[in-house]
Amino acid sequence: MNICFIGGGNMASALIGGLLKRGFATAHIRVVEINPENCNRLHNEFGVRASAELAEGVKHSDCIVLAVKPQQLHELSLQLTPILAGQLIISIAAGVRAQDLIRWMGSGNIVRAMPNTPALIRSGITGLYASPSVSAAHRQDAQTIMAAVGNTLWLESEAMMDAVTAISGSGPAYVFYFIEAMQNAALELGFNQQDARRLVLDTFTGATKLAEISTEDVSVLRSRVTSKNGTTERAILSMDDSQVQQHIIKAVQAAAARSAEMGQELGAKSAGAKS
Repeated sequence: MNICFIGGGNMASALIGGLLKRGFATAHIRVVEINPENCNRLHNEFGVRASAELAEGVKHSDCIVLAVKPQQLHELSLQLTPILAGQLIISIAAGVRAQDLIRWMGSGNIVRAMPNTPALIRSGITGLYASPSVSAAHRQDAQTIMAAVGNTLWLESEAMMDAVTAISGSGPAYVFYFIEAMQNAALELGFNQQDARRLVLDTFTGATKLAEISTEDVSVLRSRVTSKNGTTERAILSMDDSQVQQHIIKAVQAAAARSAEMGQELGAKSAGAKS
């Protein structure tokens, strides 16, 4: 499989690095990138061919990965339309719906992918949605590419991509937010910056590993730490009084709603464009 990445930013770099780790040859990977410095970086770091030549990169590809900002996708699609030849197209741009990509490019061979930032260390998870005309072979190709940076989850409905964006796409920011709050609490309780960071990060890492290997629900794991009239119970009761859990759920729902809005906005801006 020859893969052409359009856009050579962090996520493209993570995917390229992951693919090479899995045995893909550099000769099968091309990058279209308009920034000469990024081209040099990609070539020096991975040994792949990188240039601003869109037609040249697309011509030799079996799969095209659109790794540009959502706002750039419509213009890019217009440039791609006359040079496409049945390639699988994977878009990792948040919010842009498959139906709009199909309309812009005149190709139904579209897979949407929503990786998250832990993909940068190959510990991410990617939500995937394939338009109905995508073949089983192309679905497997998309799976192979995105699995290079972590686990994958296929969705039957594209509407669920907004939920994936809210849960796993934006999710690392929620975790960092909670880590930040706990570190600040540790500082107020007298720890220095280094010790506060170590205590909190190791606690998060250990708790996550425990939840991952356990066959029991996290609510059971939490209850086991929460002794009657103990310190943990006092903290949990304080969070319950402040409706922390409800506020987190509400925040995630707001993120999902914003993802849906972005898709509508980006599609509406080019609704009259010729595909």
